[in-house]
Amino acid sequence: MVLLDSTVAEIYGVEVKRINEAVKNNPEKFPAGYVIELEKTDWDLLKSKFSTSIKGGKVKLPSAFTEKGLYMLATILKSPQATQVTISIVETFSKIRGLSRSIKQLAVTQDKEFCSPEV
Repeated sequence: MVLLDSTVAEIYGVEVKRINEAVKNNPEKFPAGYVIELEKTDWDLLKSKFSTSIKGGKVKLPSAFTEKGLYMLATILKSPQATQVTISIVETFSKIRGLSRSIKQLAVTQDKEFCSPEV
């Protein structure tokens, strides 16, 4: 899952250009796989999926942030809203991981029940 830079900016309560500046000014914090620079063909395909038209052209093609990129961006943005969003993101991913472990454990338990011979 990824989030476009415009969505990230909205969530963090900053302008898209601040997101782009953070990435540009801190390249060592965004190795490969943290931020994906969309190609024009990707952006054109993505725009076609929106139910409303996107008016006006973007000078710069949007970037997409992975989970790791969001975490790293959170270390750079210092607004109170960015701090609260970061806490929410960390808590959400933590809950998802816990749920995933529970589901895996449940599946293993059910497999054992189905495979055990009846007495």
